[in-house]
Amino acid sequence: MDDLAIDTLAVRAGIERSQFNEHSEALYLTSSFVFSSAAEAAARFSGEVEGNVYARFTNPTVTAMQQRLAALEDAEACVATASGMAAILSTVMALLSAGDHVVVSRGVFGATQQLFGNILSRFGIESTFVPATDLAAYKAAATPKTKLFFVESPSNPLTELVDIAAVAAIAHEAGAVLAVDNCFCSPALQQPLKLGADLVIHSATKYLDGQGRVLGGAVCGSKALVDEVLKFLRTAGPSISPFNAWIILKGLETLKIRMDAQSAAALELARWLEAQPQVERVHYPGLPSHPQYELARRQQRSGGAIVSFEVKGGRPEAWKVVDATRVVSITANLGDTKTTLTHPASTTHGRISPEAREAAGIRESLLRVAVGLESVDDLKADLARGLALIEV
Repeated sequence: MDDLAIDTLAVRAGIERSQFNEHSEALYLTSSFVFSSAAEAAARFSGEVEGNVYARFTNPTVTAMQQRLAALEDAEACVATASGMAAILSTVMALLSAGDHVVVSRGVFGATQQLFGNILSRFGIESTFVPATDLAAYKAAATPKTKLFFVESPSNPLTELVDIAAVAAIAHEAGAVLAVDNCFCSPALQQPLKLGADLVIHSATKYLDGQGRVLGGAVCGSKALVDEVLKFLRTAGPSISPFNAWIILKGLETLKIRMDAQSAAALELARWLEAQPQVERVHYPGLPSHPQYELARRQQRSGGAIVSFEVKGGRPEAWKVVDATRVVSITANLGDTKTTLTHPASTTHGRISPEAREAAGIRESLLRVAVGLESVDDLKADLARGLALIEV
């Protein structure tokens, strides 16, 4: 299916019909699989013969989801996990050992910062955080112990972009692997492997599902690297449930349509926010005012559906905007058909230190909007209600 467009792959890739020849992909809810003989069981467990063994690491529904997402990311292989953070942890545990070093782009998701900054250090894996846009800093941070570069592009919540091709070259020169968190764009808007990345990480909970229904994660890349992640998953068990995989599999069918519509709405909302007197700054890669606007045009198909903006004032003024809304959902999730609004400093990034937040540019005045599929005019009116409460 290599010659098919992404629209077609999103609907057709990964379909393997059962003996019933069903049109919609089947959902296999079973914990284990029956073998015809002791010899077949032994061959399946050893990997000598391909086939399903135990649902912790093999299931036909999960396999279909993995094959479809791999096709969309132009990857050789994919392994699905229980959540996006499980995908990151599985990658780290599969590829790193005590004494290894990681270079991480500053401004990654709060839980990702906690993982690299606090948890992994307890096991002898050290991390250096560098400004997402500073190529010299990536190069300077690399040491003989560096085994992984981990970046998020666009970043959460400031939509900073990493020059993926340039950082890939730096990582490879250092003998390290580059993993890119592609959550904000999804393969509908960005394919990091084509830009030189080695692995792509997803919180499938977000745009891949697209309707805020289930948790899931995934790691895509070469078969050699993904097989290492699969070995960890098989033993440790941060597995996705077949039901969640089936939901995400069906969500992928509408991924490009949703991303195109939500990105167009986000651009319109971002332009409107820039014109509001109560708004100090808008962060959106599709705006010419974004510092990496030209990079966004090169490596993304659009600016995406996330708009962050800073109001004049601090937390009290930002919370006024949140509390005045009547349409958008006040929640930290994103990637939903329903628009969501959150105050990152007190939610998604609330567990990291104030100093780390300040270094990452996450101020008390910052709000993040994940634009859904509602009328943009209704979204403008909803945010305007709160903005009107801010004195300028």
